[in-house]
Amino acid sequence: MPHSTNKELVLGIMVGTTGISLLLLWYLKVCKPKTAMHLPKFLTLGNAFDSVTLQDEMQKDQGTAAIFQGRQFQILEKLNELLTNMEELREEIRILKETIPKLEECVRGELGGKATAHRISPQHRARKRRLTTVQSSGTSNSSEEAESEGGYITASTDTEEQSFPDPKALNIHIEELNLDALLQKADNLRMDESKKIESFELLCDHKEKFKDEIEFIWRLVRAYGDMYDLSTNSEEKKHYANIGRTLGERAVTKAPDNGCCHLWYAVLCGYVSEFEGLQNKINYGYCFKEHLDKAIELLPEEPLLYYLNGRYCYAVSQLSWIEKKMAATLFGTVPTSTIQEALQNFLKVEELQHDFSKANYLYLSKCYRDLKQIENARKFCALAKRLPCITREDKDAEEEVKKISLALMKK
Repeated sequence: MPHSTNKELVLGIMVGTTGISLLLLWYLKVCKPKTAMHLPKFLTLGNAFDSVTLQDEMQKDQGTAAIFQGRQFQILEKLNELLTNMEELREEIRILKETIPKLEECVRGELGGKATAHRISPQHRARKRRLTTVQSSGTSNSSEEAESEGGYITASTDTEEQSFPDPKALNIHIEELNLDALLQKADNLRMDESKKIESFELLCDHKEKFKDEIEFIWRLVRAYGDMYDLSTNSEEKKHYANIGRTLGERAVTKAPDNGCCHLWYAVLCGYVSEFEGLQNKINYGYCFKEHLDKAIELLPEEPLLYYLNGRYCYAVSQLSWIEKKMAATLFGTVPTSTIQEALQNFLKVEELQHDFSKANYLYLSKCYRDLKQIENARKFCALAKRLPCITREDKDAEEEVKKISLALMKK
């Protein structure tokens, strides 16, 4: 199985962290004042009322506590929504800053009669290709089917039409393949980062024919995860994540002993959680871990699984004691983990596949840094630097490696 996975790693590993941090804020701002306010009143109940009155008062307090807990959930949801909006705004500002310097050049090009080729996102090309396939095939497929298979179909400008790929790159004719040939071709295409969209389209073209084949279904789930990662639009990300998660749930139900089904269902649960409220984020976090553990049981030699598990263990190990207790109070038992457990998972990845990814070396460096083993931390930073940047995850890891390397030089 190819190991290049663009953020399939994040997947919900950090799902619970945001919610738990907000719980801590609620505890400091709400719980402590509430306790201080009611404690003196509670201590004087024995002198003021008989046992019956005391019982009534306690029932009222329980009712008040239930109402208060409901309000706490509302506050947490609002805070979570605010943080999400702030993150989106920050990203839009970053894009705007990158675009403004190029504005003058674009204006000059337009005034000079030059055709400016606007960048078309991967997901837009996918939508265009799917639409062309449906129109050219002469079948009775509806526009709704095209949308469900390839994403949203939106109006395009004349400029976008001009920058559309050559006709030979379009899926004008759907190649009829048997299942084995189809799966082999889709896997081969996906090994090339630039051809993941083509792999996705190939699977969508054969969706009706092989919709009941489990080996086809989990690959289609994986392909929706790829489209989520390649997309830059939040609505499209949500679209791909929801369809992929639904297919993934169907896959694990249909084939509970197939490790690949559990792996990619866990990944898509993580993606969907990014668009959910606080409590659902936590719930999807549990779902992610449950299916990840099942996948490891069924596929003990797959390095990607240990990388994802290492990320999960590392995130949990960073939570404070009070954060875990607060989360357990409202959401049940919170799993515990240590830096050592995370390290063992990342080392297992390297054992199974040397040079698995730049990100795996990054996290090995982080673990050794946290364990105060500075020489080992520097060693894995150096190993991370020598690997090429291919995916978006690689680029993100590269930036973090640079920061850690600078910090380690001072120690």
